[in-house]
Amino acid sequence: MKIQRREFLTTTVAGTAGVLAAGSVAAAMPASAEPTADVPLGKTLKACRISCGTGMSGGNRQTNQTRLGKAKFEALLNYAYDHGIRHFDMADMYGTHPYVGRVLKGKPRDSVQLVTKIWTRPGGIPEKERPLADVLVKRFLKQLQTDYIDVVQIHCMTAPDWNKSERPQMDALAKLKEQGLIRAHGVSIHSIPALKVAAEDPWVDVVHARVNPFGHRVDGPMDEVIPILKQIHAAGKGIIGMKLIGEGSFDLEKRKQTLKYVMDLGCIDCMTVGFEDADQIDEFLASVRERLNA
Repeated sequence: MKIQRREFLTTTVAGTAGVLAAGSVAAAMPASAEPTADVPLGKTLKACRISCGTGMSGGNRQTNQTRLGKAKFEALLNYAYDHGIRHFDMADMYGTHPYVGRVLKGKPRDSVQLVTKIWTRPGGIPEKERPLADVLVKRFLKQLQTDYIDVVQIHCMTAPDWNKSERPQMDALAKLKEQGLIRAHGVSIHSIPALKVAAEDPWVDVVHARVNPFGHRVDGPMDEVIPILKQIHAAGKGIIGMKLIGEGSFDLEKRKQTLKYVMDLGCIDCMTVGFEDADQIDEFLASVRERLNA
């Protein structure tokens, strides 16, 4: 991993000069052209344009990120933060809350956005019980060492009636929002029927949606998905795009094609990628900057 570069940059004259030069370039650029600028996420929230995903190949509270080990994963999170990525995408299913909590402890809370998800389906996590969100979020807050979470979603909705079957969780999340323990709620979607419900239900603040032009690990044909995403966005709901690079399966040319496609849609607010090393972060930042300046 190139993670060691973070320590090197902070302990050498050449590294320090590099950091200062990068900061000068960022300061000189318009906010809209900076890859990590904050953008609107729905009606009331803002989010960093790029999100650091933590759930690559995730399940039962393990992901490719946690499999790096504590030191490497937390160094990777620090690298993302130090390079301006301030949106961190988690889930109870991933088991990544404690890592993010340790890394962000002591950093200004208003400088980051924390997004997580509750798991309500069979399997996926070790426990059989599926408590309501009020119980779960209390644990999340402790793990993240924070007083509030920016967005909490219901994870991996596929059914066309999820807004009925998950109503108790939705009501619990609404109360948490009233109490100020979360700022917004929503869903992570994995089917077109579920996506249509997310577009229509006023409870939804923020949607995670799978989108890329190659049809890999998405919910259906993009010519069916995109009109629904545009409907969601027009309704004032935020959209976080996921599976942009096919869970890491796309080559560089496909990754650049995806970025152009997604960024030109005009309805994807935030892009989440499950970075596994510092080189991937560097490349994605450079590609987004190139696209913004095109």
